[in-house]
Amino acid sequence: MHLTLAVPKESAPGERRVALVPSVIKPLAKLGVNILLEKGAGQSSGFDDTDYQGVELVAPDILYEQADILLKVQPPSLGEAGKIKEGGILLGFLTPHTGDSRIKKLLARKVSAFAMELVPRITRAQSIDALSSQASIAGYKAALLAASLCPRLFPMLTTAAGTIRPAKALIIGAGVAGLQAIATTKRLGAITEAYDVRSATKEQVESLGGKFVDTGVQAEGAGGYARELTPAEKQQQQEVLAEHIALADAVISTAAIPGRAAPKIIDRATVERMKRGSVIIDLAAESGGNCELTQAGKQTDHHGVVIYGPKNITSTAASHASEMYARNLYNLLVLMVKDGELQLNWDDQVIADSCLTHAGEIRHAPTRERMEGGKK
Repeated sequence: MHLTLAVPKESAPGERRVALVPSVIKPLAKLGVNILLEKGAGQSSGFDDTDYQGVELVAPDILYEQADILLKVQPPSLGEAGKIKEGGILLGFLTPHTGDSRIKKLLARKVSAFAMELVPRITRAQSIDALSSQASIAGYKAALLAASLCPRLFPMLTTAAGTIRPAKALIIGAGVAGLQAIATTKRLGAITEAYDVRSATKEQVESLGGKFVDTGVQAEGAGGYARELTPAEKQQQQEVLAEHIALADAVISTAAIPGRAAPKIIDRATVERMKRGSVIIDLAAESGGNCELTQAGKQTDHHGVVIYGPKNITSTAASHASEMYARNLYNLLVLMVKDGELQLNWDDQVIADSCLTHAGEIRHAPTRERMEGGKK
């Protein structure tokens, strides 16, 4: 009997993405699975029910009852987690560093949960790396937001009324989101600088036309992420960056450390040195923000400097974000499903590393250690 794969409508406030798009239906069908979709699940992403040919449209209660494999974007709510079939499979963003009550519910129901955040950043898993696919959209949208909120034009313009000098943009963090922000601000015509504590990113920054800001601080960490800085390193970083921030018309900040609060890079005093009309787009807002004055989901004005910390910015490009994410999920499923049957190969690094819970146990060591230690 073939597996039933199901995709519910996302319930998290403001979430417009969906875990299944029409272009992925045929490839999924070749895996030998039956596909269920909650009615209206794709509408916020720009996909009508009629676009999903070959998929059975059902009500949510029927969907959860029949689903052997559940695909989601956001983590399930506690109520949704309680509806997942016992021993079922769950794929999606699961925020393993938080949400202990949800994780306990998954354990109680012996759900095999695979977190897209935990997919290892190895060459073989690049097509599954949803963090990267969604971050690229975030960087692009952040650049557009900066250009929209900035009272100065990004490109140089020569007109009959005189020449307008190009705006200066500073990108903090040269990960996937940062690199896309660099590329986009350059395409928009801004003079672009960028900084990252990982010195290895200098070549990438310069290949996109940006100028790398060297603060003398290097903090390469494991898995392609930056390690946390020492107090002395933070001070040195802030002093050098403050000079560049003060001259920027637009600052896009993307620095984040998985499972920890975002590093504070821009303090109040630095903001007060910026020109009136300057803009800060803080993509780390949901994990505390890189700017001391950032308020998640809000746009504030501090002495004429606009500070905006968007929440779930990727969802504002829901159509393409969903297409990329659905393809990430499909590429992971290819490793798990053969001829309509589930085959979990625990010797496969991608499957082993991305698994959060299985058979009533927490497979992700940091999550297990945190929960067993009583931390919430």
